[in-house]
Amino acid sequence: MASLKQNSAEEPLLFNHSGTSQKHHESDGELERILSDTTVPFFSRIGSATWIELRLLFLLAAPAVFVYLINYVMSMSTQIFSGHLGNLELAAASLGNTGIQIFAYGLMLGMGSAVETLCGQAYGAEKYGMLGTYLQRSTILLTITGFFLTIIYVLSEPILVFIGQSPRIASAAALFVYGLIPQIFAYAVNFPIQKFLQAQSIVLPSAYISAGTLVFHLILSWVVVFKIGLGLLGASLVLSFSWWVIVVAQFIYILKSEKCKRTWNGFTWEAFSGLPEFFKLSAASAVMLCLESWYFQILVLLAGLLPQPELALDSLSICTTVSGWVFMISVGFNAAASVRVSNELGARNPKSASFSVKVVTVISFIISVIAALIVLALRDVISYVFTEGEVVAAAVSDLCPLLSLSLVLNGIQPVLSGVAVGCGWQAFVAYVNVGCYYIVGIPLGAVLGFYFNFGAKGIWLGMLGGTTMQTIILMWVTFRTDWNKEVKEAAKRLNKWEEKKKEPLLN
Repeated sequence: MASLKQNSAEEPLLFNHSGTSQKHHESDGELERILSDTTVPFFSRIGSATWIELRLLFLLAAPAVFVYLINYVMSMSTQIFSGHLGNLELAAASLGNTGIQIFAYGLMLGMGSAVETLCGQAYGAEKYGMLGTYLQRSTILLTITGFFLTIIYVLSEPILVFIGQSPRIASAAALFVYGLIPQIFAYAVNFPIQKFLQAQSIVLPSAYISAGTLVFHLILSWVVVFKIGLGLLGASLVLSFSWWVIVVAQFIYILKSEKCKRTWNGFTWEAFSGLPEFFKLSAASAVMLCLESWYFQILVLLAGLLPQPELALDSLSICTTVSGWVFMISVGFNAAASVRVSNELGARNPKSASFSVKVVTVISFIISVIAALIVLALRDVISYVFTEGEVVAAAVSDLCPLLSLSLVLNGIQPVLSGVAVGCGWQAFVAYVNVGCYYIVGIPLGAVLGFYFNFGAKGIWLGMLGGTTMQTIILMWVTFRTDWNKEVKEAAKRLNKWEEKKKEPLLN
C-alpha cells in the first residue's frame, strides 16, 4: 500500500493557480489553506478560493454534464423515433419509459450512489485499494436486484392496466418495455463503474465513449425502426444495446488505463464479503433517489387517468423530457458536488467542503435560470421536435411557464442532493422526500388536476409544490451544517468499511 501513496509522473491532471502540477483534481489542501489564512483580507481569500474552486468544479462538471446529456439524448432520441411512428407510439414510449423504466433507473442509480459516497471519501483519504472492492460489491448487489426488476418488466402490461391505464396504450408500452430488459443489467454494471470513475475525477473518457456511442445509436435506431421496420420493440432494443456498448467500453478503460492502477487491482473474493452491511447503505441510497424518480413517474401515471389521456401524456411527457435535458446539466453539477464534497471530507478539509457547496449551488442556479428563459422564448415551437400535432403543441405551450419555474428549482435541488450523497445523508433525505413528494406534491397535484379540473397543469403545479418544499429544507440543512463534524463522520465511515488488503482473485 505504500506505493499507492506515491506520486506518479503519469498522473498530473491539472495545474494550480501558481502553475505547479497536482496529482488529482483535488486542491490538495491548497484551498483549505487559503480559506483558513485570516492574515489575508476576506475578499482576497474569497477571490483566490473561488478561482481554484471554479477550476476544480468545471474540470469535473463539464465532462459529467456532457456524459449525462449524451446518455439522456440516447433515451430521448428513442422517444423521438417512436413519436414519429404516431401519437399512440409516442404515448406508449413515454408511458413505458417514464412509467416503468424510470422505476429501474431510480432504483439502480440510487443503489449505485453508495459507491459515490464511499469511493469519494476513500479517494480523498488516499485509501485507494478500497475503491475496486466497493465497485465489485455494488455490481453484485445491483445485478441481483436486476433479476427481480425483470419480473416487473415482463408483467408491465397487466400492471399498467391494473393501475388504470388505457389497455391500448398499455399494450404498446409493454412491447416497448420488453426491449429494455437488457438495459436493466447494463445499469447494474454502469452505475457502479460511473461512480467509481467519478470519485477519482476521471470523467473525460466517459464523455468520449458516450459521444461515440450516441452517433452509433442514432444510425442504428434509424435503420432498425424505419428501414427494417421493427417499430417500438426495435427502438427499445437498440437503446439497450447502446447502453451495453458504453458499459463494455468503460470497463476496458478501467482495465487498460494507468489512472486506475491504484484503485483497480483485479477481481477479488472480498467483493462477496460484507454484502449485508453494504446493502444497508445501498438501500438507503436507493430509497432516497427512488422516492424522487418515482415521484415524477407517479405524476405521469396520473396524467394517464385524465380525460383525453393521449393528449395529457404527450404534453406532460414532452415537458418532462425538456426538463430532463436541463436537469442533466444539474445532475452533472450534482456529480461534481458529490465528488468535491466527499473528497474534501475524506481529506479532512471542512472549509473547502463548505465553500465548494456554495460555489456549485450558485453556478448551477445561474445556468438553470438562463435555460428557463430560453424555454419560455421557444414555448410555441418546442413540441414540434417530438410530434407534428398542433393540439399537443398548444398544450405544451400552456405548460411552459410552469416548466420554466421547475427548471429554476432544478438548478438547486439536484446539487443539494449531490452534497447529501457526498456526506452520506441519504437516509435523512429519504424522509424529506417522503414528506415533500408523497404527503404534499402528489396529493396536491391530484386535487388540482382532477377535483379543480386543471388537468396536466394541475399535476405539474403539485409537482412544483413538493419540489419547492424539498429545496427549501435541503438548503436550510446544508447551509447550517457543521462541516468539522462531517469530517469526523467521514473518518468513522471509512474506518468501519476499510478492510485488510488481500490478494486479488484475477489480475
